[in-house]
Amino acid sequence: MADSMDFELLTPDRRLVQCAVEEVEVPGTEGDFTALPGHMPLITALRPGTLRIRTDGSESREFVLSGGYVEISASSATVLAEQAVGKAEVTRERLDAWVSDAQQGAEGKIGVEKDRADKYLNDMLALSRSSGN
Repeated sequence: MADSMDFELLTPDRRLVQCAVEEVEVPGTEGDFTALPGHMPLITALRPGTLRIRTDGSESREFVLSGGYVEISASSATVLAEQAVGKAEVTRERLDAWVSDAQQGAEGKIGVEKDRADKYLNDMLALSRSSGN
């Protein structure tokens, strides 16, 4: 098994990071998980949360995501995020705007769509509370 894998974090308007990593901690919609080199192929949705990468034995970086998707293979992990920023760049104003967008997205929905929108809103509220900014 290789010691590292290629990693990319992309949003619709920019590439936030592209580097080799030893592991990626992912906020999946079905639960958080860690991808290591040699991971089985997987494509899954992401919930609002914190994504962590470890680039060498002790160095790690964190990013706050509003959701998206991740594609993982044995040699790479690519995150396609709706919105993402470095954790150090997160502001209360940005989090409040994300929560407001989620609240507006839940308005007028019914049935399964309402359930999905409410789940997304609750995840966004939890992210906002845990970020502490």
